[in-house]
Amino acid sequence: MDTAQTGLLDIILPRYQFMETHHIVIHASPAHIMESIRAYRAGHDPLVRMAIRMRELPARLMGTRSGRMLDLDDFTVVGQEGNVEIVFALMGAFWEADYGLVPIPSPEAFAACDHTGICRLAMGFHIRTCPGHPYNRVVTQTRVDCPTHASRRRFAPYWYAIRPVSGLIRRRMLNRIRMMAERA
Repeated sequence: MDTAQTGLLDIILPRYQFMETHHIVIHASPAHIMESIRAYRAGHDPLVRMAIRMRELPARLMGTRSGRMLDLDDFTVVGQEGNVEIVFALMGAFWEADYGLVPIPSPEAFAACDHTGICRLAMGFHIRTCPGHPYNRVVTQTRVDCPTHASRRRFAPYWYAIRPVSGLIRRRMLNRIRMMAERA
């Protein structure tokens, strides 16, 4: 599998300690693919919805999280290059029951984050055209930067526990985006 990601993600989060990459071929235009990426919501997929609800159950039982589940609406778009690439971001103490999210008022605030007890997460989608073919390849890469040894120590066990489910969610996300884009 091609794990190379270039462009905005390399500019927005060039330093990271944790990463996962997934890709899919989609028979749709870059415009339809980008529209589908922006329209995707976890609630579209019952398995993804269940996985996120299970992850959030401790916070809900403790009363620290209520209302809707974590979804793409909680991310901030920190960069977009036309219908080629988009990068979503979160900041937080993801190992905490309620994710310990910190608001991102702007892309500049994400880049300049000086909180040492939290991590920065960037999830990029890169649409690669395949000249002479009726399809495009979409690569998604998630990167996490833990700025201190203490934050890395706290995040690492969480990452290794959730990574298999995170990978499943990303693959199902890409499949749903493909269905949406090809239907358009």
